[in-house]
Amino acid sequence: MENSPYAASGVDTSAGDRAVELMKNAVAASHSSRVMGGIGGFAGLYDASFLSAYRHPVLATSTDGVGTKVAIAQALDVHNTIGFDLVGMVVDDIVVAGATPLFMTDYIACGSVVPERIAAIVEGIATAAKECDVSLIGGETAEHPGLLGPDEYDVAGAATGVVEADRVLSPDSVKPGDVVLAMASSGLHSNGFSLVRRIIFDAGLAYTDTRPEFSRELGWELLEPTRLYTRALVALLAAHPGAVRVLSHVTGGGIAQNLSRVLPVGLAVEVDRSTWMPPTVMRVLADIGGFGLDRVEDTWNMGIGMIAVVEPSKAGAVSAMLGESGHQVWQVGEVRFATAGDSVTAVTSAKGVDGGAVSLVSDYADSSSASL
Repeated sequence: MENSPYAASGVDTSAGDRAVELMKNAVAASHSSRVMGGIGGFAGLYDASFLSAYRHPVLATSTDGVGTKVAIAQALDVHNTIGFDLVGMVVDDIVVAGATPLFMTDYIACGSVVPERIAAIVEGIATAAKECDVSLIGGETAEHPGLLGPDEYDVAGAATGVVEADRVLSPDSVKPGDVVLAMASSGLHSNGFSLVRRIIFDAGLAYTDTRPEFSRELGWELLEPTRLYTRALVALLAAHPGAVRVLSHVTGGGIAQNLSRVLPVGLAVEVDRSTWMPPTVMRVLADIGGFGLDRVEDTWNMGIGMIAVVEPSKAGAVSAMLGESGHQVWQVGEVRFATAGDSVTAVTSAKGVDGGAVSLVSDYADSSSASL
């Protein structure tokens, strides 16, 4: 309404309606046959009658965002990739519990609703959700004039999955001798972007700059979408029950902190850096920032997006199946009993959880011998 007092205050409800019209086909395309009703209801509905086939169903839930990576998307006016980052951060945490993700919702806060921009964000979320066999069943776009700038926004999401109680992945199942497998990341994913942006700012660089190490502008390299692991891991857990002891999603805190969280106290892993080389984007950023890669191992994923701790006799089959699904997989270590020395050199707790001892050892591989 042109003369609405609400519109005069900076909230344009008609723009929100237009955004929904633009995104609804992409959202509907993510829906499985279990989704009930259409778009625009007060709540998303999901038929859970299939749970009657479970002996003891356990629901898993996760909430997350993508951090300050959105600032780069906003600077480049590119909004259809950030949804992959959101889905990766939310849905891949569900499968770490051994659960199959079912559905998710999203939340966008913005300074001003630009229908095409909001639709591009949600279309990215819906497309990524579909790639994970997850239904996007609801969401909210909130216009916050005066709190956020006209071109600013933030995104968050929540997902729900289900797993049989006796299939929940737990540190209690990890044993000495278990094999630690790494799955390659696509780049920075969605963590450590406050550091990334500080490096770029301090160096006086622009996101539109080009560098000889990259085939595209710097900003596009930074926006590379998060790799999604859910579909491959759900299939793996179904095909090889019991083979995977635990999974660790390498997000904020890096390799050591996230792996420690899924190991029991008393066990340890030495992650062998010599088995891979961090992605070019991380090496270039560290060089621009003037620090060694070891200084950012608690911030960036260093080229590993997911870790699987696997029963030794099944490691070959697990690696082969993940490789067939398009993921690069290699062994980075083996579980052993912890020693007194581990408490000095290793990470043994993270995010309020006391876990196993994890340290990164050796030097990173060079380009002639690296797995990546």
